[in-house]
Amino acid sequence: MQERRGLWSASIVAIALLTGLPVLVIVGFILVPAGDVWQHLLDTVLADYVLNTLLLMLGVAVGTLIGGVGTAWLTSMCRFPGRGLFEWALILPMAMPAYIIAYTYTGMLDFAGPVQTTLRDWTGWGFGDYWFPEIRSLEGAALMLALVLYPYVYLLSRAAFLSQSLCVLDVSRTLGNGPWRTFFSVALPLARPAIVAGLTLALMETLADYGTVQYFGVQTFTTGIFRTWFGLNNAAAAAQLSAMLLGFVLVLIALERISRSQARYDDTSRRHQSIRRYHLTGWRAAAAVVFCLIPLMLGFLIPAGQLAAWALTIAEGAYDAAFWRLVRNSLELAAIAALIALLLALVLGYGKRLHPTRAVTGAVKVAGLGYAVPGTVIAIGVIIPFAWFDNTLDAWMRQTFDVSTGLLLSGTLAALVFAYLTRFLAVALQTVEAGLGRIRPSMDEAGRAMGYRPGQVLRRIHIPMLRGSLLTAVLLVFVDVLKELPATLILRPFNFNTLAVRAYELASDERLADTAPAALTIVLAGLVPVILLSRSITKSRNADTA
Repeated sequence: MQERRGLWSASIVAIALLTGLPVLVIVGFILVPAGDVWQHLLDTVLADYVLNTLLLMLGVAVGTLIGGVGTAWLTSMCRFPGRGLFEWALILPMAMPAYIIAYTYTGMLDFAGPVQTTLRDWTGWGFGDYWFPEIRSLEGAALMLALVLYPYVYLLSRAAFLSQSLCVLDVSRTLGNGPWRTFFSVALPLARPAIVAGLTLALMETLADYGTVQYFGVQTFTTGIFRTWFGLNNAAAAAQLSAMLLGFVLVLIALERISRSQARYDDTSRRHQSIRRYHLTGWRAAAAVVFCLIPLMLGFLIPAGQLAAWALTIAEGAYDAAFWRLVRNSLELAAIAALIALLLALVLGYGKRLHPTRAVTGAVKVAGLGYAVPGTVIAIGVIIPFAWFDNTLDAWMRQTFDVSTGLLLSGTLAALVFAYLTRFLAVALQTVEAGLGRIRPSMDEAGRAMGYRPGQVLRRIHIPMLRGSLLTAVLLVFVDVLKELPATLILRPFNFNTLAVRAYELASDERLADTAPAALTIVLAGLVPVILLSRSITKSRNADTA
């Protein structure tokens, strides 16, 4: 038995080392000389990368806080027409990748788009006769990202508001405080840790974005990494830029943990079930409906409607053999990565349950850190060691056997899947661990009493009980892989395209309407986890009203 537990522990440590390899490579390149390229970056564009990244984060933070916290308070603590619909519909923008919403709004709001064309037709104005906000700007990129990322803040804030003590809110009411005063003086401070956690997730996604900022011409770290790697052909400088971007992520994580540790509230009341919501009428109810409707319309309904209109317009000839080949490539790649991630998550989660030592617990945490690392950083961290291995092996084979092995790992689907696993293993791991946590330890003891080995306990007892969690884990990783753009751009094999890459290429050629079939397919796939979340919200609402 001890030998088998040792095998589980060794497997967990090996998985953690493999998935942590890209980050270790990036950190290891900090002190590697980058030649004149780094000095060139320092003299020309590095300050712009830092400033634009910080301004983008600031804009997204403001947008997600206003949209996420405000709508969470209204749907949790107020009663107004449509509240039950909004409480789940407000998470629909999560299905819309930021780069797709950026392409859609650019096609709608550009000079030749339907909005400005209609405006000129109505007024008779011509070019230069009027001012119109420029969508391809830093402000436009911040708005696009905020529209699809505010659900992170909304979900965690709403959960925090619903879990707050009814007694505390009642005391605020007895002191004569209305909804707004109760919100700012009582509910908001109590929900601060959850709000900061949601904001941290949104800002990490902002740092990881490439498609939006590249298309809008905003120079940030992600675009700089691409230019340094492909334009200047300098791996060391690209890795060092990646390390700086990774530093931004680590600062965010540290700030979130500091905020959480400094904001602890003890609740001695158990009255959480019957929430007495503020009843809004008249103009207040109308304002609440409008406030909730704006992010839903801008973040999902309008861009989804425009994509559908474009897809219908170009339907003839768009869904040809090349399109279905893209669908097949994307689905197969996502399915392979999701299934492998699920297998690794089962090994990690069950191994931690079986042998919860400090080393195993630490290794599982390391394996789950990849989701906090931008896809661009992971891609650079994957391609450097893979290229080194290929070149070293090829040189040895040439010298020893006069045979060239070529590229065995670099530029292959294996490298791409490895990057996906590093990035999204945490998604499957968290879902599997949550499912395992609901299984009582007595089930393990019963299996061992029947003579089952650890693997048999997992296969015959746990997996049948984890079917719902396993399906959720596979779907979440599947959709994340389907939407991933920067890692796919860097690591994909030659002549291999996915839906995300094809949408990016068409948008780069300004064929925005032609992006609709690929983009709409990604959005429809992204609705799957959103539907799962919606069902969870509906169940929790029914439990609260029971």
